[in-house]
Amino acid sequence: MKTGLITFHFAHHYGAQLQAYATMRAIQGLGHDCEIIDFRLPHTTRTNELFKRSASVRALASDAHTALHYGAFKARYDRFNAFVEEQMNLSPRRYTSFQELKNDPPAYDVYVAGSDQIWNPFIYADKQFEPAFLLDFVREGRKISYAPSLATPTLPPPYDAQFRHYLSSFDALSAREKRGQVLMKEVAGRDARLVLDPTLLLTGEQWGELAVAPKIQGPYILCYFVSDPGEVAPYVQALAERTGWPIVQLAGARRKLPGVKELVFDAGPREFLGLFQHAACVCTNSFHGSVFSLQFDRPFFTSMSPKERANPTFSRIYSLLSRLGCADRVIGMATTAPVDAPIDYDHVHEKLTEARSDCLAYLKAAIEGTPIPTEQTDEPTAPANRPTLCAPAACTGCTACASVCPVNAISMQPDHEGFLRPVVSDACVLCRKCEGVCPGLHPRPAADSDAQPDPVHAVWCKEEAVRQKSTSGGFFTVLARDTFQRGGVVFGAVLEQGRIVRHVPARTEAELAPMRGSKYAQSDLGDTFRQIKDLLEQGTPVLFSGLACQVDGLNRYLGRDYPQLTTVDLVCHGVPSPAVLRAFVEELEHTHGKQVTGLRFRDKEHGWQTAHLTAEFLDGSHWTEVLYRTTFGRGFGMGLFLRPCCAQCAYTNTHRPADFTLGDFWGLDPKLELPTDRSKGISLVLINSGKAEERFAALADRFGQVERPLSEAVAGNPRLASPSVPSPKRAAFFASFRTRPFEKTAAQFLSQPPLPYRMASKVLTPQMKQVIRKVLK
Repeated sequence: MKTGLITFHFAHHYGAQLQAYATMRAIQGLGHDCEIIDFRLPHTTRTNELFKRSASVRALASDAHTALHYGAFKARYDRFNAFVEEQMNLSPRRYTSFQELKNDPPAYDVYVAGSDQIWNPFIYADKQFEPAFLLDFVREGRKISYAPSLATPTLPPPYDAQFRHYLSSFDALSAREKRGQVLMKEVAGRDARLVLDPTLLLTGEQWGELAVAPKIQGPYILCYFVSDPGEVAPYVQALAERTGWPIVQLAGARRKLPGVKELVFDAGPREFLGLFQHAACVCTNSFHGSVFSLQFDRPFFTSMSPKERANPTFSRIYSLLSRLGCADRVIGMATTAPVDAPIDYDHVHEKLTEARSDCLAYLKAAIEGTPIPTEQTDEPTAPANRPTLCAPAACTGCTACASVCPVNAISMQPDHEGFLRPVVSDACVLCRKCEGVCPGLHPRPAADSDAQPDPVHAVWCKEEAVRQKSTSGGFFTVLARDTFQRGGVVFGAVLEQGRIVRHVPARTEAELAPMRGSKYAQSDLGDTFRQIKDLLEQGTPVLFSGLACQVDGLNRYLGRDYPQLTTVDLVCHGVPSPAVLRAFVEELEHTHGKQVTGLRFRDKEHGWQTAHLTAEFLDGSHWTEVLYRTTFGRGFGMGLFLRPCCAQCAYTNTHRPADFTLGDFWGLDPKLELPTDRSKGISLVLINSGKAEERFAALADRFGQVERPLSEAVAGNPRLASPSVPSPKRAAFFASFRTRPFEKTAAQFLSQPPLPYRMASKVLTPQMKQVIRKVLK
């Protein structure tokens, strides 16, 4: 069969040219002629040029960098052009527009729309489908696709109707990603085969024939990044620290990694292959970087974008590595392998050979017009006896699911970042009670504007000793003592040995004391919810203090209101990782040579508004520092190690799940005269229920208070309006935390920046900072 292939073959990108070459070779290997239709969009040709045709700051910076390394970039440019001319069988005529193709189409028996993002309408200058890549110029002959990508989660109108029209005349369809396969079915009603990227249709031996060996002698760590290295960079550092191997960076992105010995700008496609073939190991965030690591049996680590991680099913890199049994090479997952773990390449190649044969069978049948063979797949399926709980990014670790399980099949276990998550065992009887109480599966109804707590209250305990030991004004202690007087039990968080936060019950004043003060780590609730239910069923009054997500989980677990239960939620900046807190305390012990016995996160010895973190040691001594000058305090403030759900917290508003909401009244008007010294701490109190209103009034003689507008409270406590913004370095921090000593991680991510940076941070507006980030990206 005479076959014409149309794809991105001329773009100066390694993946684009190598996939075009691989598709051509695969078709030829099936016994058919194959020409690549020499269709070159002017935009792509301009993109290939060494210097930008733009006066933008970013373009000028790029041109300056090119000028500094002109010889290397010119060599790269020539090598890409040479690869097309020497390795690709091109059509006699070159086309630069769809109209040229339509007016004088090349004649073939079969037309193949190839791989890459050729079907993504949003990458073209006019934001429209390029009809040439959808074979709309074909007058006669079979039309098939091999591994095209839409690279978009949806096709809104009018794109859906257009896409449906284009696909209606295709004889056989396939897709590179699962999402593309789903869209073809949803939008066009067409079944599409999910196939490998074309670069995997050839073997490592075939690619090795093309590879040009690098000049570098000895083992090296190859880095290839097509975007910011992010969480992969710590793996590079960890491997370099363990092995002593030099770091070689193939400049897909022009920013140089710290510690790089050699930066390669001149590699064409063949030199690209040689760098992978001879590397001791590879760190990359490129799909094709992962592909050629696999092809050449290189140990490697890769990463996914945040969007892909939220739904790995639609990630091409995760789908591929899962299919080949090496998804543990994706960084940032619970299943990520240790940095020095080997790869079982015998198993990988067994899987790859099966998948390659399956894809070639599809391609052969599609070209020849014979029935498409049944797809051979062994994708793992979820166990039948597993409930469907909320997505990991939405899980708060509230323990409602574990508490309600009648057979104790759910346990809360630390994940790879140190946060407790539900794990379902084989004992599950699939009663689905856990699904019924999971807050992540059942969002709270929208707030009633008439039910907003306005006014709010600025409160201080009249007993000075209690107020001094409390984080803010001591209102929690007032509630707790009243609960004791009623014969009740108080549940709150305590810090054990300065490093482990747990919820425990208190029945006495002595047991209450450790509950005072902030604890900046997620608490282990254990079986708190079950204990509370047992007490309530016995008629015992209970006061529960926790985060809003924990209170919501408790309410859903209980399933009804108990008159003798009072709940308190706290205004929360976000939940830090317990593992990071433990590492910080252990570092303190190592630095001071003493065992830490306690931490006070908001020590008021130096006043309420300048919070100090104080560590108490076994010998009775202590160490103290302004909270946000400590490594832990800076990371907490930056949102560097908060639980993922904190970035989309459903409780950062004034529609609260608890009877009372407590916090520091930071927004209190500084000109307001109070009958007390505000420097000793003022509690913010929101009354969210009739039960709370009655109890507040009954205890009024035990505290001082003034009423203030809700707007004042929200202005000073932004977490009553919106979630914490996670640090863009969060993933990189946890990658370093997982692979390197905490001392090195803290030095890189938690140290105070140099003085010029601190000064610039105060002078520059957020908008100015954003512009600078775009230029430097």
